[in-house]
Amino acid sequence: MARRLHIVDVFTDKPCTGNPLAVVLGAHGLTARQMQAFAREMNFSETTFVMSDEPVAGAWPVRIYTPTHELPFAGHPTLGTAHVLRTEMLAAKSARVTLELGVGRVPVVMERTGRRELYWMRPPTPSFGARVARREAAALLGVTPSDIDGKYPSLEVVSGIGYLVVPVRSRAALARATINAQVLNRVCAKLEAKAVIAFAPGAKDARNHHTARVFCDYYGVPEDAATGSANGCLAAWLVETGYCEDDATDVRVEQGAQMGRPSLLHLRAMRTSRGIEVRVGGGVVDVVRGAIVAAPYA
Repeated sequence: MARRLHIVDVFTDKPCTGNPLAVVLGAHGLTARQMQAFAREMNFSETTFVMSDEPVAGAWPVRIYTPTHELPFAGHPTLGTAHVLRTEMLAAKSARVTLELGVGRVPVVMERTGRRELYWMRPPTPSFGARVARREAAALLGVTPSDIDGKYPSLEVVSGIGYLVVPVRSRAALARATINAQVLNRVCAKLEAKAVIAFAPGAKDARNHHTARVFCDYYGVPEDAATGSANGCLAAWLVETGYCEDDATDVRVEQGAQMGRPSLLHLRAMRTSRGIEVRVGGGVVDVVRGAIVAAPYA
């Protein structure tokens, strides 16, 4: 059975930048092993599978795979899949698409700004876990302890999926970072988080606020070009730690330039009576429309 395949770039407005995503429509009937095999074949950081040709009780069931793992939630797959569903299945008649993911329902809303379309998602409410010592965070990133900003904690944040958020003093230090797999395994063995987002103040474009790098070796993705789930955790961290000096933040984060995939993520977070509410937004660009002509063997 032929299944439609779309490739989009997420967190960008230019093709062949941002984070690429493969979206398979009509994936009902594929087994978990077949989906994992196809995700490995695509070898993007994630591939998504839309498991129904229409919404189920108001939401589209979607499964997300890295080349080695299934994920309950991820950011650029959520935005990219919502874009494909909105444009291909809903003929762009609605600005809102709701996905049913492993973490539950995640709504995505398209917001037009001039000629640009930005897709915004609301990740699950973040929670905060363990702190990691400055020296251990430095060893994890292969930098010196003085490169880590000791005024703020290296803190585990979980929002659908967990990340260790590490504040780095400068973009130069961030550029030198190289994950030490042995330290990563030791640190993450004590945490729910299995991936790391390190960030520094400032960006190549002076209109933007921060630069980030995200390391996901545990999930088969050594470094990711644009990571909505990680940056959602970063947005919550900025408010929780007082880094933004307010109970709300609205910032733009650059990621992926060192990988040749420059990306831009829009982050909003606000402390409320229910906790910290986060929004993550970005552009989506269509790159490929085609079909899978043979079911993946597994």
